[in-house]
Amino acid sequence: MLKRNIYLIMCFTVPYIASIKRNAAVSVSYLFVLLFLYAAISKLLDFETFTVQLAQSPLLSAYAGVIAWAVPGLEILIAVLLTFPKYRIPALYAAFTLMVMFTAYIYIILNFSDFVPCSCGGVLENLNWTQHLIFNIVFIILAGVAVLVTGWYSSKKTLFLLAVLAIFGVGTVTLLFVFSEKKMHRNNAFQRRYIPHPIEKIHSFDLQYSSYYFAGAGDGKVYLGNTTAPLLITVVDSSFRDTTTTMIKLDQMDLPYRAVKIHVIPPKFYVTDGTVSIILQGDVKEWKATTKMQGDYYFNHSVAIDSNTIGAQSSSSANSENILGIIAIEDSIKGLFSNQLLEKQIDGRFDTDGRLIYNGHLDKLIFTYYYRNEYLIINPDLRLEQRGKTIDTISVAQLHIAENIDKGQRKLGGNTVLVNRNIATTKELLLIDSPRLGKLELDNMGEQANIIDVYNLLDQSYQFSFYLYKHENSKARDMIIRNGIFYALQGNYLVAYKITNTKLE
Repeated sequence: MLKRNIYLIMCFTVPYIASIKRNAAVSVSYLFVLLFLYAAISKLLDFETFTVQLAQSPLLSAYAGVIAWAVPGLEILIAVLLTFPKYRIPALYAAFTLMVMFTAYIYIILNFSDFVPCSCGGVLENLNWTQHLIFNIVFIILAGVAVLVTGWYSSKKTLFLLAVLAIFGVGTVTLLFVFSEKKMHRNNAFQRRYIPHPIEKIHSFDLQYSSYYFAGAGDGKVYLGNTTAPLLITVVDSSFRDTTTTMIKLDQMDLPYRAVKIHVIPPKFYVTDGTVSIILQGDVKEWKATTKMQGDYYFNHSVAIDSNTIGAQSSSSANSENILGIIAIEDSIKGLFSNQLLEKQIDGRFDTDGRLIYNGHLDKLIFTYYYRNEYLIINPDLRLEQRGKTIDTISVAQLHIAENIDKGQRKLGGNTVLVNRNIATTKELLLIDSPRLGKLELDNMGEQANIIDVYNLLDQSYQFSFYLYKHENSKARDMIIRNGIFYALQGNYLVAYKITNTKLE
């Protein structure tokens, strides 16, 4: 009788338990369907933002372009497979693995990364990283339980397979973390063409300090400003035999100057400070400057175009985003600024920052982004003529923006990828100092020399590259070309190089 009762109980309970197991697996499957479809669609609907967020990640920035498509693609594929009973179990294993990878990513971000980026949005947009981690762990457990209760394999085999998949997921993400930082400083997607000995060192002059910058050049002279002595102008003869230092006199000395910049276009010179909205002008024979504009336009950086016109980088009064403009001081003060030239990717400030210079030979303004592979060729009336691409492949700025909410401060962190550091121009050529290493380049070259990439502004083509080696153990921080001479400020020294290759003249 007892055996018969046990048998009857088993007959009724076993199918019931099996039904519970099947329903549990189905329920978990559809939870994953909802999660993955929502997450994937959210990413695809705002794909540009998702790509930018990946580009900012310290683990994934080097592979952002591929991962941006791969993640939502896998999420959609797994979600679809989960709806078919035939493929449900393999899809649950895939969902388990993907969630393990997501979890490993978050754990590494929280414990080993130099900074914590923004979330990737979607259903977890409002969760902090710790909540995100817990959420993922819950779904890992659900996926693991779902495949265990199905009985597709024995419990031991299922646990073993789950362990293997977990190790695979964690290992894959760990390898991404290990190799990503190196890849960010080396981009094997491009290869430079080097020409032998394009420049030859001919002179060097010890300035004693490293606070000088190029204010201009012309008439066989190089003009140097000094950031620590803002009104000091140093004039060096091109042969380096004659050097004079003069203190510039302004007709207004009582203003709260904070960002004085000197621009020399012989026989005239400018003194500008956009923080107090002033432009002064004088003659290089006297070094006395009188006010030409005050209080009309504020700007962050400036460049001299001619004796009557200044190019400027400024900030929009509407949203504080970077804009470019020109200021004419001939008869009446006229300013023209455009918010259409610089293309916002992230915040419109750090991501659009760069260097503005003027090419007198072509009568063009040249703007080069610091953090992406692009430069602009602009007419003096602010009409965009061309957008050129550098050989680097970082088209989306990869920024680490650190915020101090209490002080209301935002600054760039160490994981920001600098693509174009400094620029110079001569005739139809643009020279860009790039810290990025290309294919087959030695790892230590970035420490031994500045890598100078040369582009043709007429057809926006890459021409060649060359090394500007250290002088007295110092790399170049500024450069300028005049009359076949390449000048560089390297540490405390002004160094002159003769251009020996006609391709660079």
